[in-house]
Amino acid sequence: QVQLVESGGGLVQAGGSLRLSCAASGRTFSSYAMGWFRQAPGKEREFVARISRSGSITFYADSVKGRFTITRDNAKNLVYLQMNSLKPEDTAVYYCAADLSLSGGARRRGNDYEYWGQGTQVTVSS
Repeated sequence: QVQLVESGGGLVQAGGSLRLSCAASGRTFSSYAMGWFRQAPGKEREFVARISRSGSITFYADSVKGRFTITRDNAKNLVYLQMNSLKPEDTAVYYCAADLSLSGGARRRGNDYEYWGQGTQVTVSS
């Protein structure tokens, strides 16, 4: 079992920044990859970013590449999503997720992840 708790969401103006955090517990954090997804009202959940177990490999959705950065601190059992140059279209509930499969690659599908947090709301005003 893995428990995930997101924090750091909020309301920000377009062009601003936010940093989301996801605290993990229950299994050795460095043994699984992590991802961030988001879901806007009326839209399907979409992949945002992924980071490997060691933190050395990352993948991003084209829509956030160059603006968002995913990192992790395996000593603190935390994964972060630094979001810069935010746009109104980034408004969504953001979820962190754990992939325990040991598979490599981008793995952008939600079904590739076994555990999910409860989500944190990010609202970007224009």
